[in-house]
Amino acid sequence: ELQPRMKRQPTLAEEQAREAREAFDLFDLEKRGRIGYHELKVALRALGFDVRKADALRLVASHGAQGAVAEDEFLEIVAEYTSKRDPEAELLKAFELFDEDRTGRISLRNMRRICRELGESLADEELQAMIDEFDGDGDGQISFVEFAAIMRSSDIYE
Repeated sequence: ELQPRMKRQPTLAEEQAREAREAFDLFDLEKRGRIGYHELKVALRALGFDVRKADALRLVASHGAQGAVAEDEFLEIVAEYTSKRDPEAELLKAFELFDEDRTGRISLRNMRRICRELGESLADEELQAMIDEFDGDGDGQISFVEFAAIMRSSDIYE
């Protein structure tokens, strides 16, 4: 006789779980081992998820008890959100943060702006060297395809 199939719960990679635990600990201000809907919303946003108040309230109601979620419940929530991510859409969103002028390319000007916003001071030569390292078509800028290749080859893209 066939056994009913258990629905497989999404799981987190070790690094993702570590980051999620750090976020939980950071927002568990009273160190009770539980966070309320507001802290849940802020913690999930800190991990890069677009979460609204109504979402957080629904999550607490479905995963938590007494209006709060424990760390293991938080990790389940993060795993669910992570499994629903669209990596290609996120790559495009990240690219668009650099390509402020919407040219479809990341230029030296774009790199200068990002450095300024991050409080970094790099010479134009250093920035251009960064661009040149990944500039596959030799146009002096980074296209979306080149950007995507950079991101996919890094540890960030999982």
